[in-house]
Amino acid sequence: MSFVDTHDFSVGLVLRVLNIPASTYYDWRARRTSPSPRRCGDEWLLVLIEEIRASHEFAGTYGSPRVWLELCRRGVRVGRKRVERIMRENGLRGAYLRKGWKGGSTKQNPRHIAAPDLLERDFTAVAPNTKWVADLTRILTGEGVLWLASVRDAFSNKVVAGDPVHVRIPIWCSPRSITPCSPATSAAGS
Repeated sequence: MSFVDTHDFSVGLVLRVLNIPASTYYDWRARRTSPSPRRCGDEWLLVLIEEIRASHEFAGTYGSPRVWLELCRRGVRVGRKRVERIMRENGLRGAYLRKGWKGGSTKQNPRHIAAPDLLERDFTAVAPNTKWVADLTRILTGEGVLWLASVRDAFSNKVVAGDPVHVRIPIWCSPRSITPCSPATSAAGS
């Protein structure tokens, strides 16, 4: 239909040659200038959907079911399928696991002996640098898996060492050492 508008030919002549009824052409032009109430509603819902998906850090991963639930919580009466359609038409997708992903990343050895619990599950510290706690976190990204290794002081809850690119944790002082570890002496040993 835009072909008719872009050329200087007579509208009636072009429509006759293309075998298109004149009413179809004029209805199409009317819809372009003033969209239907449904189209206006879809644009309003799209704004709300984008607002929901930008509301906090993880909301960008919401798929249509969660977005629909959030719309219902806000008092917006809309069908789940309509939210699905609007999100699909605008390229909005929720996070999903890749095909073939069965479960966790840890393959446990049944004969493995667990490491001793030197802190006896007591993660409170009365002074800085008396207890350090290590953590290894698996982060899924668009480019693959990123492992984040970090060591934090249990007293101040500050990260003492961490490297998201290479899994590298500084050498710790022996648990039997009399003097507490310090970030400067431990980092120098790695």
